[in-house]
Amino acid sequence: MRQSIPSAVSSPRLIASAIGVALSASSAYAADPVTSNAITLDATSVNGKAEQASTDYKVEKAASQKYTAPLVDTPRSVTVIPQQVIKDTSALTLQDALRTVPGITFGAGEGGNPQGDRPFIRGFDAQGDTYLDGVRDTGAQTREIFAIESVEVAKGPNSAIGGRGAAGGTINLVSKRAHLGNSLDGAWTWGSDQTQRYTFDGNYQFSDSAAGRLNLMTHESNVAGRDKVNYDRWGIAPSLAFGLGTPTRVNLDYYHLESDDLPDSGIPYSIPAGGSNARTSAHPNKPIDGGDSDNFYGLTGRDFRKTRTDIATIAIEHDLSDSLTIKNTLRHGNSMQDYVLTQPDDSAGNVNNNGVWRRANSRVGNTATTTNQTDLFGEFFVAGFKNSFSTGIEFSKEESDRQSYTVTPNSKLTCSGPGNGGSCTSLSDPNPDDIWDGTVSRNYAGTRTRGKTRAIYAFDTLELTPQWLLNMGLRYDHFDTRFRTYNADGATSVNKNGVPLEGRDKSEFFTGQLGLVWKPAENGSIYVSYATSATPPGAMLGEGTETNPQSGTTDRSGNILSSDLEPEETTNYEIGTKWDLLDERLSLAAAIFRTEKENARVQVDTTSYENVGETRVQGIELSASGKLTDKWQVFAGYTYLQARQIDGGPMGKASDGNQLPNTPNNSASVWTTYAITPKLTVGGGAFYVDDVYGNVANTTMVDSYVRYDAMAAYKLTKNVDLQLNVQNLTNEVYYDKAFSTHFANQAAGRTALLTTSVHF
Repeated sequence: MRQSIPSAVSSPRLIASAIGVALSASSAYAADPVTSNAITLDATSVNGKAEQASTDYKVEKAASQKYTAPLVDTPRSVTVIPQQVIKDTSALTLQDALRTVPGITFGAGEGGNPQGDRPFIRGFDAQGDTYLDGVRDTGAQTREIFAIESVEVAKGPNSAIGGRGAAGGTINLVSKRAHLGNSLDGAWTWGSDQTQRYTFDGNYQFSDSAAGRLNLMTHESNVAGRDKVNYDRWGIAPSLAFGLGTPTRVNLDYYHLESDDLPDSGIPYSIPAGGSNARTSAHPNKPIDGGDSDNFYGLTGRDFRKTRTDIATIAIEHDLSDSLTIKNTLRHGNSMQDYVLTQPDDSAGNVNNNGVWRRANSRVGNTATTTNQTDLFGEFFVAGFKNSFSTGIEFSKEESDRQSYTVTPNSKLTCSGPGNGGSCTSLSDPNPDDIWDGTVSRNYAGTRTRGKTRAIYAFDTLELTPQWLLNMGLRYDHFDTRFRTYNADGATSVNKNGVPLEGRDKSEFFTGQLGLVWKPAENGSIYVSYATSATPPGAMLGEGTETNPQSGTTDRSGNILSSDLEPEETTNYEIGTKWDLLDERLSLAAAIFRTEKENARVQVDTTSYENVGETRVQGIELSASGKLTDKWQVFAGYTYLQARQIDGGPMGKASDGNQLPNTPNNSASVWTTYAITPKLTVGGGAFYVDDVYGNVANTTMVDSYVRYDAMAAYKLTKNVDLQLNVQNLTNEVYYDKAFSTHFANQAAGRTALLTTSVHF
């Protein structure tokens, strides 16, 4: 039985109808004299004044007030993906948008590690390090892009700004919010593989200081190059703002997203005779599809994935003076996912015999978060020195509840082709429509994890002279987390020795950042910086792979393992330079860095863990964004990463010196557009990712790849645009997510998308 999802709107068809009605009313907007200058929200605006929509790839400043200097003077690597890049590349999800930022790869999920976005930044799992308008967005999700203005990626340890975790960096999504002025943007996209997508973005100014904005989206598609797989979703994001252009402003925002997919784990790894134990780092195993990359090993009659996300935000902002502002943000969010999906399991050596075991992974997870964040920011002078500062306090309560399904049968099988009531299929010719004679029922046993955060932080950019800036940041966190494993009746579970499976951990830690910036010219900077992060036990609340899990970890026999653990600590050293060239139209940046985690949690014997491990990532980053000429724009970057396990402890010593999983040595991306005429723009991009290992033992891997994209946009009238995007132009078969064992996710093949946009 599948869990039903209550709907705020009864059907995605109503969303599509609403979009159609809104577009048909566009003539009313056209008649309004205010609409002669259609505008969109400037993410960096704090007072809500109308500004002309920017088409530039170059961004001057991050939206978060915690960054107390423009990007050119910020002593760390920060990449902002602006709305125009999102539009030009036809990015539809967060993963699509992040493809333009080298140094970020994605890991696969299954049952224990949940499905959803699992980015790796500079070699570190960042699944729990995504933020929405500066507030942590807890819970595993596959994030949409329809209500997002821009995406900010900060690389390197970032706990001072983001709180716990953030060992490799953070990702901040900037919402589309109500603003002054009237505007209407609608689009419908038709494409290959039965793609149909409709979006609406309308803003209406009610009075001199009040406005409302509504974003709608419905999306249906199959996946190029994959049999049977489909992704269907719809979303709505209303926003109200009062007091725009006045000293006191109030924003009320809501976000709702639902999806209903036939999920795809991908392709099994090949293994040599003798089973998975025969893998070696010298001869790692790669995905094998039996001769047809379209092969889908799931079951249409059993597999499904449903998700729902609801986020409500109240933000009140008041200017105490021309140079001092206080802001309070109160947010409550809930994310849920519910799935049974087939993992093409290779553990019994099936692929050598043309067989695949259809192992079922399942999850019913709910995560609720309530956060109140109060910030005070602005400028002041002390002894003649200018200080651009931001300080604040944060209180949050998070709760994650994880259950699953009981799938019967679901025991390891040795398969040599179809059989076992649909639990086995052929490697070379699987039939997703096989009749499966098993059963699926809800298992109400699970684990509940609760976390409470109390934090205080302060940031300051001190102008020592016009040429020398000192950037400082310090944060204190108190993180209290509890977990309890319970049976189907709700009673606390016990291990074989009768010990309750529950525990609690309290962690207190300081994290910080310090950077010195020298400006040899007004348009450039050279910097050195130091930053730290801390990952306490239970930091992900069971919503991802815990490198530092909470006390109470048990071994396979149910014995509680000793785990008196401290937060893992990560330190980053970086030297870099940033320049705004060509009349400040083009931004260039370069950095050399070294990141060390010196007290990683490792298993030291069969009964205990200790903070004695060490990993190290060092490398180089280059980036360019902006205009080479008035007609030619570029958004590009290159990252080299040398990511190694230095000390895996006594139990992991065999992997010392190996490359960290999901971390390519080299990755690069370039996206560029050229306006041939005022009406016609063409563009294209190339995205390269080096070989990636699935695990730290380096026994599973996926090969490097280059993907090419192309686009052409034409302005039919001042109100109507056409845009054609062809993604994966050469129909390259490649894998964009590598799981540690069993399988890798195959990326979509060649996809054509034709978008018609109207603007008023």
